[in-house]
Amino acid sequence: MVRSQDNTVIPSHVAIIMDGNRRWARLHGLPDIKGHEAGADALEEVVEAAAKMGVKTVTVYALSTENIRERARREVSGLFNLMREGYRTKLKRMIKNGVRVTVLGEINGLPLTIRKIINELRKTYIENEAIKLNIALNYGGKRELIDAVKDIVKEGIDVNKINEETIDSHLYTNGQPAPELVIRTGGHIRLSNFLLWQTAYSELYFTRTLWPDFRANELKKAIRWYSQQQRNFGK
Repeated sequence: MVRSQDNTVIPSHVAIIMDGNRRWARLHGLPDIKGHEAGADALEEVVEAAAKMGVKTVTVYALSTENIRERARREVSGLFNLMREGYRTKLKRMIKNGVRVTVLGEINGLPLTIRKIINELRKTYIENEAIKLNIALNYGGKRELIDAVKDIVKEGIDVNKINEETIDSHLYTNGQPAPELVIRTGGHIRLSNFLLWQTAYSELYFTRTLWPDFRANELKKAIRWYSQQQRNFGK
């Protein structure tokens, strides 16, 4: 973490559960997909603001394994179309501005066109990296832990040598620090299967603000709140 000029403590890694897109759309008398479009606009603004503040990594919960399984096929298809369009516009613009984009989750369970985009993102060279953006897509925290355990077993690691570092190194977020701050928009007070291992000591900030309305000022408010917390890690 770093401190800003006004002595605010800036977390190096912020994780965000972007909740409220559909409710925002219905509140404004719009189709659900318009809420997701507005949410994509909010994401671009928030990542830009986070980079300017000194945050090094932002991880966002874009689409869970449960979302794909439980939501109407038409809505999920619309989300994938939005992602394809977002890659051609917003993501490429963000990459040009130094944002390194990584996708976390069950990649093989995604449509071929989305997998191709993910491969392109992996190969993209970032000349001056300003911030890392992890997009959790077809993601589930429990599934992540199951996959980690399976990989550890496949590698034949001695059970007596398995520790926290072993688990960390087999997660989708391998090599990245845990988030110091988790933000959830939309009013619900739960993690919804998001980064279950990584958030063991995260500060949790909940706001009623719906995600499309969560912009730079709301991020600053959340980080000011974080700066006031005493983090003692059980001491």
